[in-house]
Amino acid sequence: MLKTREQPRTWGGSSEGRAGGRKPDRGRPAGRPPGEASRATGRGAPTRPERVNPVRGARVLLIEDEAAIRTLCRVNLNLEGIETLEAENGTDGVEIARRERPDLILLDVMLPEMDGWVVAEQLRTDDATRELPIVFLSARSDQTDRRRGYELGGVGYVTKPFDPASLAGIVEETLLRMARGEREQLRRERFTDIRPDSA
Repeated sequence: MLKTREQPRTWGGSSEGRAGGRKPDRGRPAGRPPGEASRATGRGAPTRPERVNPVRGARVLLIEDEAAIRTLCRVNLNLEGIETLEAENGTDGVEIARRERPDLILLDVMLPEMDGWVVAEQLRTDDATRELPIVFLSARSDQTDRRRGYELGGVGYVTKPFDPASLAGIVEETLLRMARGEREQLRRERFTDIRPDSA
């Protein structure tokens, strides 16, 4: 009885493809199991481009004494790729700002130990932190408080209660416009109820 020698099976269809009349699978190199080629060459990967956040990786210092608000803000900022530093009082906030030099500060006005106005004043008198943009967070919405925020160099004033989900958009717009050198224009737009000649 004549024995036939079994042809070796190889990935890529070199022997198996000829024996069975099938064309070789040219989509993957020989010697690789199915699926390896697509992972190695990128074929089969989703083609939809990922939305790129222009300020992804920016660092924001959140100075806020209410833990629940800090958590909500942190979660929403982190979802947009924005790193958050946190301080629960003004004293710690000044120290962190001087040490870490964040890209932007979200500053609550009503703080224990040292309120937000004093924090802003201390940061303005320090050459290392005087140019850091500050967005005030406050339950006070009257013109007197907004004027004080303007006088202290604030680039924004968000009145509580606010939607934490909208905070990332405010941060992104602020950082982008600061990068374009639009600090004063942004201040004028966000403090439209404050006349420059009276501030």
